[in-house]
Amino acid sequence: MQGSSLLPGLCFLLSLSGVMAQKTKGTCRPCPQGASCVNATHCTCNHGYISESRQQYFTYPLEICEDIDECKPRISIYCGVNAKCQNTKGSFYCHCNAGYKLLSGKAQFNNSSENTCQKITPSETTNSTKELQQVVENIESLLTNKTVWGMEEGRNITATFTSILQKIESVVLETALKTPDQKLQKVQNRTVAVETRVVTDNCSKAVIFNLNAQMNSMDIHCSDVIQGNTQGLSVVAFVSYSSLGNIINATFFEEANETDQVYLNSQVVSAAIGPKRNTPLSQAVSLSFQHVKVKPSIKKVFCVYWKGTKEGGHWSMEGCFLIQANETHSICSCTHLSSFAVLMAFHREEEDPALTVITYVGLSFSLLCLVLAALTFLLCKAIQNTSTLLHLQLSLCLFLAHLLFLTAIDRTKIKVLCTITAGALHYLYLASFVWMLLEGLHLFLTARNLTVVNHSSINRFMKKLMFPVGYGVPAVIVAISAASKPHLYGTPDYCWLHLDQKFIWAFLGPICAIICVNFVFFLLVLWILKRKLSSLNSEVSTIKNIKMLTLKATAQLFILGCSWCLGFLQIGPAAHVMAYLFTIINSLQGFFIFLVYCLLSQQVRKWFGEIIKSKSEPETHTLSSRFGPDSKPSEDK
Repeated sequence: MQGSSLLPGLCFLLSLSGVMAQKTKGTCRPCPQGASCVNATHCTCNHGYISESRQQYFTYPLEICEDIDECKPRISIYCGVNAKCQNTKGSFYCHCNAGYKLLSGKAQFNNSSENTCQKITPSETTNSTKELQQVVENIESLLTNKTVWGMEEGRNITATFTSILQKIESVVLETALKTPDQKLQKVQNRTVAVETRVVTDNCSKAVIFNLNAQMNSMDIHCSDVIQGNTQGLSVVAFVSYSSLGNIINATFFEEANETDQVYLNSQVVSAAIGPKRNTPLSQAVSLSFQHVKVKPSIKKVFCVYWKGTKEGGHWSMEGCFLIQANETHSICSCTHLSSFAVLMAFHREEEDPALTVITYVGLSFSLLCLVLAALTFLLCKAIQNTSTLLHLQLSLCLFLAHLLFLTAIDRTKIKVLCTITAGALHYLYLASFVWMLLEGLHLFLTARNLTVVNHSSINRFMKKLMFPVGYGVPAVIVAISAASKPHLYGTPDYCWLHLDQKFIWAFLGPICAIICVNFVFFLLVLWILKRKLSSLNSEVSTIKNIKMLTLKATAQLFILGCSWCLGFLQIGPAAHVMAYLFTIINSLQGFFIFLVYCLLSQQVRKWFGEIIKSKSEPETHTLSSRFGPDSKPSEDK
């Protein structure tokens, strides 16, 4: 028991002797990063840092030192007019805004006595800016030249891409070095943005340059820009391309998992320093990318650079790491300079199984109804006129569109076939809507000329108009879309139009216009019918015509695509309900056509009755001939 009671005292003596030994030897206890030892027992944060507890003296590891952001508004750091504060670890610096420069000629400062930034006069910028602007225009013409990229395939594209990127970086650096007085230059056009910074003096490791191009940015340490070149000039360039993603996309990423569908979700950027090229960096650069497509269902993010050779190239993650990412931006850290981008894999949106069943059952039922309707329009001579011809063309286009949708919408393995399927669906659905427009126009003309006995002028007008418009207008729209952006036909999940670059409006634009025009036709028809009813005589035939037109006008809301407006209402808390209504109503369009134009038509019902009667007549005739009054059936024996 005595031995156990002596243990605490022994431990205290040992610790005390250790402290005394440290004091005797003059050594100091360890302190966290950004702190210094005080009296060998405590630590204190260095200038530019502050402890978590805000105490001046503390013991480690109970406390750590945090960087003080001197550029926050609550801290009284004033860089002066036309200047901006830039925080660094343990310090800060100020630099003039774009278009301004220090009187001293330095790139940055950190005291108020040097905070005079004067505007660069046009004479100083005209020549250098024009030269860099010309370089950017040449880059744009090269990148948008379809003959350069259209002739290349596979490995040849990657080799051409690598060579062009290297030439662009060299030309931009050379142009910036020709005008050392113009320390900061920014040039931007539709597809390319360039920012360059020339460094003419020595700088410390704490100085960080921030370069921006379009909505992307890069932070690089000044010491890596000068690369020990304290006497001469150094330059750093940051270039952002908005159109390169169409040429070099995620298909050139060889490190992706086969189960992940990877997309290029940023602009391609290039970073380079000169005059020394391809020199290692002492500290990693930080790259911030704005996402091209904002999606909450991010599964994986890959920070990649273009690893190019004379034979070709591909996207690689070597030396690049993801720091953080959200729905709109990703921040990467890379240990070398090159051309960079962000690749992403998204979670596939889970489909509602009930909606899928409704779609397939409804479209299958519509296909059957469309076949019956088309046969009725072709065979029933009593109803064959201009109106029936319009119904027939609409039925054929909808039948082919629904059939192709059911059989090939998700067959994406063969890319060329998927592109053709997407183009065919685009054409067939557009053609269906154009025929819906012609149906609405014909209904309006019929209502307007209700009291006119001779409809020959209307029929001649519609016959001349219908086929060029019904099949020609959709063909022109699809041809223009395919010629301008053929790569946007077909997505990784479906053979349909891509949502990128707002390409889906090649379909939504025309159908929105048609829906609006058809709705106007519907209102005009109702207004005309109301006037007819108010001034109506007792003619039974006229009353019947008006009632039938009113019924057809109401049914046209569904037949002529106005129910597609429900698709635009799939937002907010009622989105799920609207999705079901949209799917049910539009998948039954074929049924509505068969119901309104066939089953509710008195002439068609009469025709059906005659067919049934004609089939039953031979059997009745045979029975009457065998068992009529003149027949003598044999007697049973």
